[in-house]
Amino acid sequence: MGVTEALTTPSPHEPPLPSEKPGGSAGGITPADIRDGAAVALVIGVAGVLLGVLWAWLAPKAQYVSNGEAVFLKNSESESRIGADGTFFLLSLGFGLLSAVFVFLWRRRGGVPLVIGLMIGSCFASLVGWRTGLWLGPSSDVAAAAAKAGKGVAFDAPLQVLAQGVLLVWPMVAVAVHLGLTALWTPHDPDPSGPGPEPGVYPPPHVHGSPAPAADSSDPAAPEPPRG
Repeated sequence: MGVTEALTTPSPHEPPLPSEKPGGSAGGITPADIRDGAAVALVIGVAGVLLGVLWAWLAPKAQYVSNGEAVFLKNSESESRIGADGTFFLLSLGFGLLSAVFVFLWRRRGGVPLVIGLMIGSCFASLVGWRTGLWLGPSSDVAAAAAKAGKGVAFDAPLQVLAQGVLLVWPMVAVAVHLGLTALWTPHDPDPSGPGPEPGVYPPPHVHGSPAPAADSSDPAAPEPPRG
């Protein structure tokens, strides 16, 4: 007596198996995602040089004056020192918006590596911009600058960031705007689970080309086999 192997077919109501991304696990982070995040961090970090150049160029300069013995602010009521912080804040705000839009347009699907790369790159860019601006601005050696200018002659004071919190403006704005754009404009994946079948209802399996099931002999409505 032969044994036939039972054919089992998936129910049409059963959820499909999760597809595995190329080069990675199903639904996980792929090496391509990590490369994208690293590229974002590198490009945005280098853009911090431009922030420093613009800050050194646009920030208002406070002025010192020397009486031969000490150095004083030329105008003690001047708001130039606060203006340097304000200029850095506005520039960081603009760079944060631009970097978030750039990353979103480059990779609309988003992802954790992109957000991490954007955050790390923005923090590094803010520090690079700060140090670059200090380097390009007036000399930080006030005594040497006063001796070079001479007694009673005003000279530019070095750039300073009095409120250290402005260094966090770029990363905070960039991450917040990018997450907002991703939430609004990125299509969400459909729910793989989907609605299940009703309780107690199981559709019969069907295989294309397979013979119809034999009638049950116990069914009274089934026709009787011919008698020879």
